[in-house]
Amino acid sequence: MQLPPHKRENVLPLPVVLISTISKSGILNAAPWGNITPILRPLDEIVIASWLRRDTLDNIRETGEFVVNVPPATMIEEVMISARNYPPEVNEFDEADLTPRPSEVVHPPGIEGCIAWMECRLAEEIRRDKYSLIIGKVVHLEVNERYFDENGDMNIDTAHPLSMICGDTTIRYTYPVDAGRVASYSEMFIKNNRVE
Repeated sequence: MQLPPHKRENVLPLPVVLISTISKSGILNAAPWGNITPILRPLDEIVIASWLRRDTLDNIRETGEFVVNVPPATMIEEVMISARNYPPEVNEFDEADLTPRPSEVVHPPGIEGCIAWMECRLAEEIRRDKYSLIIGKVVHLEVNERYFDENGDMNIDTAHPLSMICGDTTIRYTYPVDAGRVASYSEMFIKNNRVE
């Protein structure tokens, strides 16, 4: 079966995060996001893609700050409620019954109950005709110790970080499971044992 290229989200699992921002007038905003990725290890930047008409994008442009909250699968309903297209003056924390979590470095709060919180400052916006790419610098990263070991490695069996597969008319929420293979980064490098 062949699919049109724009259906790449039908075959590519996407992480689901909640991005929290605050408007210049002090209204809290929370919006689910699937178009997000870290920019190359071990850099401290991430990139999100946004349609041009989003309250989240407006708030990031105005304040230069946002928080990427990583929700567990148990927060599916809160994610769906915050996905609704509320007008800018609506506090989406109230609508989705989200509890603000004070941030350490930026003004927008995080969201209690999440797996991790990335406090970010706007580094650059790359604007296109229909969308923008927002590059954020992670200025503070904190994790919920309930889901991490002493080395900072996530236990995905208890954390269940939320992800999704998009269909033509539906979103199927998923979470990763352990495939039973742990690999060292050193396995990727071919050793040259040639004797001269």
